[in-house]
Formats: sequence, structure tokens, C-alpha cells
Amino acid sequence: MAEQRIQKVLADQGICSRREAERLIAAGKVKVNGHPVGLGDKMDPDYDKVSIDGKNVRIVRKRQYTYIMLHKPRGYLTTRSDDRGRKTVMDLVADVPAMLRPVGRLDKDSEGLLLMTDDGAFINLLTHPSGGVGKLYRVTVNPRATEEQVVQMASGVVLDDGVRTQPCVIHVVTDEPGRTVLEITLHEGRNRQIRRMCSAVGLQVVRLKRSAEGPVKLGMLQPGEYRELKRSEVSALRNAAQKSSRTAPARKQEAPRRPGPLTHKKG
Repeated sequence: MAEQRIQKVLADQGICSRREAERLIAAGKVKVNGHPVGLGDKMDPDYDKVSIDGKNVRIVRKRQYTYIMLHKPRGYLTTRSDDRGRKTVMDLVADVPAMLRPVGRLDKDSEGLLLMTDDGAFINLLTHPSGGVGKLYRVTVNPRATEEQVVQMASGVVLDDGVRTQPCVIHVVTDEPGRTVLEITLHEGRNRQIRRMCSAVGLQVVRLKRSAEGPVKLGMLQPGEYRELKRSEVSALRNAAQKSSRTAPARKQEAPRRPGPLTHKKG
């Protein structure tokens, strides 16, 4: 096998993210064949031996990867471990014989579709900023959303850190006194983005559920359940991410698509 950057090998093996690998290398904790390495160094996964913090890392060649879809319930952290002993998504897939990592994140108070895999290259492809695979969320907010608030969020709003969100598609599902249910499709993944978008226009999220990521849908999977992705689903996700990556620089602002104007009842 041709030589590859060390951080890529570690990420592709599912040992850690590429960013974490770069941090470990910069801190002098990674060695190849017993020698300290730098960020620009390469290795041959077929022949070279790697250690992190003095512990040898097993490099699996031509491995078979595992891809699953989990219906994450509310109350679980999207992380591999928690030093405070809180529940994590790993508790729900403890019987899977693979070193799974979440693909992206879904905050503790949110629920729905969460992809998990031990394929580091797949994780990098789907989470890279240029990927932008659309994620569909069903969001319940209060108080009742006005048309102006919906249009503001769809057009892009400035978050509490001064960053402006990309335009997104918002569909009004139901509109009742005291609350509105929205379907929001995002192509970016900032931390707690939907909650912060809603807060920026004066709305509070009371429920948030991810129902689809690209061509893959949650379907009838119940909270806490998981299933293995079909090969066709993995291929479809790869194709969607690669297509989005190629078209990302030319992506234009998209006007919000709605079934019709919001109506407000008196009283």
C-alpha cells in the first residue's frame, strides 16, 4: 500500500478523528516504528508500526466496516465516553463488536437518526464542511412562529457567536395556538444550530427530532433501537456527500419553500 499521512491512517482505522490524531501528533504522543513523528510525516499501513502514548495500535488491513443507524433517544450524549458517568449513545450499541464512533452529533435533548461506524474515511466524508449532506429535522417551537420568523431563519440568521447561518429550507407542518411544528433541512452542522437559530428569532425549541440524513430515513425504528445500514444506503450516502462536495462552491441561496403563508387565528 502507498504511504499515507499518519493522521489519515489513524482516522481511517476508526482509532480517532483526524483532528484528534493531529493533536496527538503535535503533542509528540505518536510514534512510527519507535520514532516520534510530525504532522507532515507519512507511513505505510501494511508495514509500519504505530504507537500512541507508548501503546501499540493495531492496524487492520482490508477490514470490513460496520455501519449502523441508531434512533437516539433524548437524554443520551453523542460521545464515546463521559467522565461524569452520564448515559452515552455507546450504551445503546454495547453489543456491536466494532469500535463505533458517531457520525456528527445530536445534542443530549434531541432525538432521532444518528449514524455510527468504525469507518474513519466515511465519517470524514460526511462531516467535512464541504460535504453538506442535507439533514431533515422535525422541530416543535413555542410560542407560535410568525411568517417573519420562519423567513428569517430560512434566509440565514446571525447566531450568538456572530456567525451567520447558511440559507435552509423550512416547511410549516402544523400551526396551532401556542406552538408551531416545522420541518427544517440543514446542509451545515454547527453546534446546537437549530436551537440557536430559533433563539435568535425569539422561539424556543421544545422538541427536536432528526428524521433523515441525505437519502437515509429513520423510518419505523424505535427510540434506543438500531439496525445495520444496507450496502445501497452506504453507497447512497457516499454519493450524496461526494456530489455535495463537488457543488458546494456553487451553492446559491435557496428561498424557503412553504406550503403556503402562515395563518393566524384571532383570540
